[in-house]
Parts: sequence; structure tokens; C-alpha cells
Amino acid sequence: HFLFGVVIPYAAISIFMLGFVFRVLKWARSPVPFRIPTTCGQQKSFPWIKQNKIENPSSIGGVIVRMALEVFLFRSLFRNLKTQLKDGKLVYGEAKWLWLAGMAFHWSFLIIFVRHFRFFMQDVPMAIRAIEGLDGFLQIGVPLLYMTDAVLLGAVTYLFFRRLLIPQVNYISLAADYFPLFLIFGIGASGVLMRYFNKVHIVGVKQLVMGLVTFNPVNPQILGGIGAIFYVHLFLICSL
Repeated sequence: HFLFGVVIPYAAISIFMLGFVFRVLKWARSPVPFRIPTTCGQQKSFPWIKQNKIENPSSIGGVIVRMALEVFLFRSLFRNLKTQLKDGKLVYGEAKWLWLAGMAFHWSFLIIFVRHFRFFMQDVPMAIRAIEGLDGFLQIGVPLLYMTDAVLLGAVTYLFFRRLLIPQVNYISLAADYFPLFLIFGIGASGVLMRYFNKVHIVGVKQLVMGLVTFNPVNPQILGGIGAIFYVHLFLICSL
């Protein structure tokens, strides 16, 4: 209990922080011999040449708009095209299913992450309660069914089979590409099992998490009712 409930979470956080700092320092020391532009479109030049203010912004406002579209709506992925040979010719087609699955996966993951903040707080803010209410407004039975749980598992399953069944994607896929999908699916599946099938002691889980966050860990053995499925869930999160 102490190993999976206290030692592994702290070890995972420590490794993550050290690795993050190491990566930033490594990138900072890397030489940059020339600038590589990451934008396209017409840049700002002569007055009579129309500038593409989103694709190639020259102001802070344009940069904010371009970043917001990329971060929140995956604009570049939305414009992604698939290529294939048809009758000896290279044909371009739409690839919106990948964009839709990516949007569903990331937004569902974000909402689930925000919902879990209730385990880190003594008094749950109204904003988190509102998110929970919107996420579960299609209530089916008891306990409350969250839409993001089903959407997350469905999106991850689609991304896995897309990588497995499309020959071009399967050819360039490595084990490191499949491993995060397995971890995320395991996190979602274990969370669904805890909520709907193999119930855990929520009060004990919150006490354990609050102890970890406040650096005053509680011995999990005295909490009782947490169960092995929670430790599996926590271990997969730490592995991710």
C-alpha cells in the first residue's frame, strides 16, 4: 500500500520535474545556426500586398489569435490532407476524422482532469461543480454517467485502430507510439471500473491525495476500502 500509494507517486513527480528541467536546459544550450520559420502565408511587406494576418502574423494580436486557434481547435490538424495513389495518380482527400478524434480526446481529457480537482480541495469550487453538471447532464442511472468517460475511451480506441489498420501509418509507427495509447486507455478503463463497477472508498482516496499534495502523506493501510484497482489507476497515471 505504501509503495503504490506514496513512494511511486512521489518518485514519478520527482522524475518528471528533473526530466523537464533537463530538457529545457538541453534545448537552451542547443545551437541555432539559422531561423526556421514555422508559419506560412504572405508576410507583411508592401502596402498594396495583402498580408495573411493569421498565417503570418506581425502583431501581438495576430500571434494570440493564431496560437488560440492552434491550441484550442487544432487548426493545422483540421487542414490536414491524406494522400493516396489511385489509378497511378496521387490523390488528396479530407482527413477530418483524425482531427475530430484528436479534439474529442484532448478536450475530454482536459475536462476529466479538471473534474478530478475535487480530490485536491477541501471545498469544491462552483466552477468545477458546474463542469460536472454539464458533463453529466445526460444522466443514465446511478451513479452519474459522464459523457467524457465514454468519449475518451472511444477516441483513444479510434486512434489506436487508425494507427494499426492504415498501412502508411502502421509502417512508420514505433512501440513508443502505441505505449502512450495503452497507458491512456488503461487510465480511462480503470477509472470507469472504479466508478461504475468496482467501487472504492472516495473519502479514503481524497485523504490519500490530500496528504500527497500537502506533503503530509497518510499511510494508505489505515484508510481502508481503497482497493487494488485504485493503485492500478494511480500507477498508470504515474507511468504516463
